[in-house]
Amino acid sequence: MSRTLLWLQSGGCGGCSMSLLCAEGPDLFGRLEAAGIELLWHPGLSVGDLPTLLEAVLAGEQPLDILCLEGSVIQGPDGSGLFHRLPGSERPMRDWLRDLADRARQVVAVGTCAAYGGITAGGGNPAEACGLQYDGDLPGGLLGEAYRAGGGLPVVNIAGCPVHPGWVTETLALLAADVFTEADMDELGRPRSYADHLVHHGCPRNEYYEYKASAEKISDLGCLMENLGCLGTQAHADCNIRPWNGEGSCLRGGYSCVNCTAPGFEEPGHPFLVTPKVAGIPVGLPTDMPKAWFVALSSLAKAATPERLKRNATTDQPQVPPGGNGRRRP
Repeated sequence: MSRTLLWLQSGGCGGCSMSLLCAEGPDLFGRLEAAGIELLWHPGLSVGDLPTLLEAVLAGEQPLDILCLEGSVIQGPDGSGLFHRLPGSERPMRDWLRDLADRARQVVAVGTCAAYGGITAGGGNPAEACGLQYDGDLPGGLLGEAYRAGGGLPVVNIAGCPVHPGWVTETLALLAADVFTEADMDELGRPRSYADHLVHHGCPRNEYYEYKASAEKISDLGCLMENLGCLGTQAHADCNIRPWNGEGSCLRGGYSCVNCTAPGFEEPGHPFLVTPKVAGIPVGLPTDMPKAWFVALSSLAKAATPERLKRNATTDQPQVPPGGNGRRRP
């Protein structure tokens, strides 16, 4: 039995769709076909009269199993929603979304904007942007905390900026097979298949982290947590376990994790590449380690740091190979 999928975009950049189109092994269309999902509409992949299709869904003439939103819900100005009207109609997109959510068997927020407001909600939020069922980390959003889709689930928040294509295709396949339950979602509505991991897991800089051998500038090889704002020990995602296209992640590319799967990541209160400290101790510590333990272990680890890691941590190329007995490269 096939399942129908309708994908709409609102306040966002389209980056989640760009990431999704890079799905591999299988590609996006192969994965949808294997899961028995019929794509009714995607703004970058479809042509035709969208308002007529939506009217058919609302009239009950076109079944809708999975409704996906990419981008935040735009409520401005002054709660009118008129900042974003669906092309081809004079009706605010948020009104279409509310009515379509009442018809859908499952509703999915694709990306942190759709889940929590994300980048679109930053800077004082003049667009009055919010997520489908959250406004930042507060339940509510467009649909309200009590909302449940026709299949009984709240909004499934596939958060990320952008999302990993595997998070999306995996979750859609499980929803289509009716084997995804509320127990498969964490406390913020994210699929636990990726949110039960930390970006820290599988990080290529973990050896430097263990010995607190820290980078001092963005091109250095060392751990980025102490000085350069990395939140990988707090961010819920498996980016370094299943990297993009089998190769990429922010940390593998030399950039600090900014915890983009979390509500409010867009406004941390300090520059992304700065680690706030109190008395020299980073404010952002691992979520499941008491501060006193972390400080004690850090002191011991730094005292035991191999010379190889000390030297390599603040360079952009390894200077001392493993087993090099402290000798620099020629």
